Amino acid sequence: MDLQRFDLPRYLSVLPLFNDLSPDELKRLAEGCQLRRFARGDMVFRVGESCDAFHVTVLGQVKLFALSPSGQEKVIELIGPGQSFAEALMFTGRPYIVSAQALSDAIVLTVGKAAVLAEIAQDPRFALRMLAGISRRLHGLVHDVQAYALHSGAQRVIGYLLRDQAVEDCASGEVITVSLPVSKATIASRLSLTPEYFSRVLHELEAAGLIEIDKRDIRILDAKRLATHHPLQ
Repeated sequence: MDLQRFDLPRYLSVLPLFNDLSPDELKRLAEGCQLRRFARGDMVFRVGESCDAFHVTVLGQVKLFALSPSGQEKVIELIGPGQSFAEALMFTGRPYIVSAQALSDAIVLTVGKAAVLAEIAQDPRFALRMLAGISRRLHGLVHDVQAYALHSGAQRVIGYLLRDQAVEDCASGEVITVSLPVSKATIASRLSLTPEYFSRVLHELEAAGLIEIDKRDIRILDAKRLATHHPLQ
């Protein structure tokens, strides 16, 4: 992708936060944005750095993570194309409290705080859209806490595999392929599981005839059976 020819206003117009803005507003907002290219493993930002913008993954995958005092990594969230992150923190005036790293070659759009505040001053409805986006992320984090507290590790794995599936609409016996976007170790950390446990659950589900594993491709042989499966763990 040629970043010099990238049509920023057009890209902004398809994002939920900005799709109600006029062409002039989009052009003005684009002037406060920056496109950056990251190689796999590059840091987008680190804990403690000043947060004066929020970000959108244009291409690739970015992980938000924290490190324990012992150096153990906990993946907080995986951010794919079209998803934004760090909106809430930008408004606090505080440094980043987590780190962000590219999991693959990635392009990230940085939206400056000054440009966002200028649009809020122009149109209060923009502030409502920002609040809606922040609320969705908060709801997702609360859902994660509930899952960690109330669901077994195996149930979390099943929930992850079915996260994008409308199980009630799936025909009995319909095969659905889920491609893991990142490594199994990264997904395990996202689910607060060890990589070994995550792999063991996948193999147990395969032994039960519910899935088939082909490297990063997981074929769900019957979504309805998988959704109602009750592992012993």
